[in-house]
Amino acid sequence: MAVDKNMQILVVDDYKTMLRIIGNLLKQLGFSNIDEATDGGSALGKLRDKNYGLVISDWNMEPMTGLQLLKEVRADEKLKAMPFIMITAESKTENVIAAKAAGVNNYIVKPFNAETLKKKLGAVIGDF
Repeated sequence: MAVDKNMQILVVDDYKTMLRIIGNLLKQLGFSNIDEATDGGSALGKLRDKNYGLVISDWNMEPMTGLQLLKEVRADEKLKAMPFIMITAESKTENVIAAKAAGVNNYIVKPFNAETLKKKLGAVIGDF
């Protein structure tokens, strides 16, 4: 099955520059329906209001971290199957283990480029 490049993607990061960088990388890869949230709480609200095909979230955010957001998504009957990619500046093994235990689909360590994002996305939603 072909990947739907028109699917809604929610990018969650409390750092506006990172939102712009990830959005630009997604656009380079051919995705155009990109929505943004600056914290886990507002992301959760958007996820419950709209149909997204993928969440790409930063780990380190206040007041709700990316890990807390992931746990909320996995606990929600309507959202639990949603593909979720975590982004972090820290490559601590315990963080990767915690994210995997919480049900993350993939994990990206900053900094990364379009090729890395494409590979990680491909592993989650299928090659494109």
